[in-house]
Formats: sequence, structure tokens, C-alpha cells
Amino acid sequence: MRVLVTGGAGYIGSHTVLQLLGAGHSVVIADDFSNAKPSVIGRLEELAGVSIPVHRVDLSDYPATAELIAAEQQGEGIDAVIHFAGFKAVGESVDKPLDYYRNNLDTTLSVLEAMRAGGVRTFVFSSSATVYGENPVCERTEDMPTSATNPYGWTKVMIEQILRDLAVADDSWRIGVLRYFNPVGAHPSGRIGEDPSGFPNNLMPFVTQVAVGRRQELSVFGDDYDTVDGTGVRDYIHVEDLAAGHIAALERLGQIDAPWSVWNLGTGSGVSVLQMVAAFAAASGREIPYRIAPRRPGDLAANWADPAKAHRELGWRATRTLDDMCADSWRWQSQNPDGYPD
Repeated sequence: MRVLVTGGAGYIGSHTVLQLLGAGHSVVIADDFSNAKPSVIGRLEELAGVSIPVHRVDLSDYPATAELIAAEQQGEGIDAVIHFAGFKAVGESVDKPLDYYRNNLDTTLSVLEAMRAGGVRTFVFSSSATVYGENPVCERTEDMPTSATNPYGWTKVMIEQILRDLAVADDSWRIGVLRYFNPVGAHPSGRIGEDPSGFPNNLMPFVTQVAVGRRQELSVFGDDYDTVDGTGVRDYIHVEDLAAGHIAALERLGQIDAPWSVWNLGTGSGVSVLQMVAAFAAASGREIPYRIAPRRPGDLAANWADPAKAHRELGWRATRTLDDMCADSWRWQSQNPDGYPD
């Protein structure tokens, strides 16, 4: 299968590109590099041992996106799209809601319209556990109602609704929605990993940057939740397991009649912030100084996935441990203390 991966130079996209190639698929990357470094492409080609076609394009620009897909269809063709491209920082979305709604919705609509024009009907969407909103049930199942607590989450809810409506209107589509929990870790080579621009918005890159000396201390947002140690509990999933879930979903879409499917990708268990800090300190041999900061608006006490549906229907489950996540994250950060070169 030949797969267009939007946002394929980003954190999750780059790991998925490698696994697609390893599974025998061919890949085309489309990325505007607004949140990724071009140098990642050389590392992907080095690890995969093949040349990877790359289009530098603003995917919210429909004419440019349609031209890209039309040109590919006149060549080797595209069989499917895995869509990662979009803004993804929860805190930033609260400060810049219009930017998030415009970018994430416009980009997705542009890609879908260009796919329709080009005759491509298989689509895997990068969604998020944020679509479960403030549901008081900690273990999240795919049949729960969707909502959100921030603009980033609402863009995922809205896009999921767009995809449902598209599947109802045209059952020739095969759409898979993957609701991620909290991706962490890096490729075991240490050559690709998470390299956020600016201040880290997620726990693991914050911890690794403290460990490597880029930041003085970790801010722990809240220690008075009703959890094992008062800090927030989340379902952390290794990015390599997450990438494998995309390949499993893509291959499953080619075998089923349903135009719309949704799967959680998580481990099914929760880890607190302080438990993660302790595990990372053990893996890295570095002390992680931290301070307790006020809770962030919209943060929940605890949530984790029920991944049973993905195991049952995709034959997929997360296999990497918390120790693996921490060791691989530290290998990436210690080998690349300043992230990717420009």
C-alpha cells in the first residue's frame, strides 16, 4: 500500500513512517515543517535505508493539497492517508483558540476534499483521549459520549463528527479514528524522538529537558487530586506501540465493510506524574528536581484507556513497559540534548 502521511516529519508521524516502511508499505510525506525539523527526513531515510518522497506544503491550502494528491495519482498513486498534521498543544489552544480551530479544521477539510477529488477513500485520523472531556469514569471506552475541556480537544471532537457525517453520506469511505492517550518514548536507536518547539507542553519532554540540563526544574501541576499521590494520573503509551496501532488500523480498514471505526490506543493502566518522575530518574540516573505548581484549567485527576476493542478488532496491544518508555526517552534526549539540528 502507498500511504500519504500528513505531518510525517513530526513526533508520532515520523515513528509511524518508519513502521509503515518496515511493514512493506511505501510512504509519501506531506509536512509544512512548522512544528518539525527538516533534518528528521535524513534520519528516517538512514534508519529505513530508502529514499522518502517529501512534499513541503501548507495542507490548509486546498489548491496546493489537491495538486499534490492529483500529481501523486498520476504517478505511483496513493492508496490511503494517515492524517497527523495539526496543532496539538492544549495550553496554547486556550490562548490561541482561533488559530487552532482554523488550522486543524481547515487542514483536515482540505485533505478530505483533495482525497475525494483524487479518488482516495481510506483515511486514518489522529484523534485524542481529550474527546472524552470531563467524564467522571476514569476508564474510557469508545462508546462514551464525546466532549472537550479546551479548544484543541474541541477540534478533535468536531473533526470526528465531520468524519462520521462523511461516512454516512458516502459509504465507500473507510475511516479509522484512533484516540491516543499519552504518547511518550522514542525510537530505540535514539535517532528520532520528541522535539517540541518552545516550552514543552507534555510531561515527558519536560522531564527529559530537566534531566539533560536544559531546564532547571519540572513543574508538577497540582498535588491535591484524589489519586495515589495527589498528582494527575494518565495512560502513557510508548510511541512505538502507538505507531504499530496505525499500521494495524490501516490494514484492518482494508478488510471491513464499515465506513467508520474508532479505537482507543492506550495501555489500559494509569501512572501518576510523580511515579513517572521516579521511573525516569531510575532509568536515567539523574535527579529530577520539581516544584508543585497550581492545577491547570481543564486538567483531570485521572484517565486511562480501555484498549479491549483495539485488541479484539485489530489484534493490537501495547507491549512496552514504563521502564522502556523512560529508557528510550532518555536515550533520545541524551544523544540529542538540543533536539534535532535546524
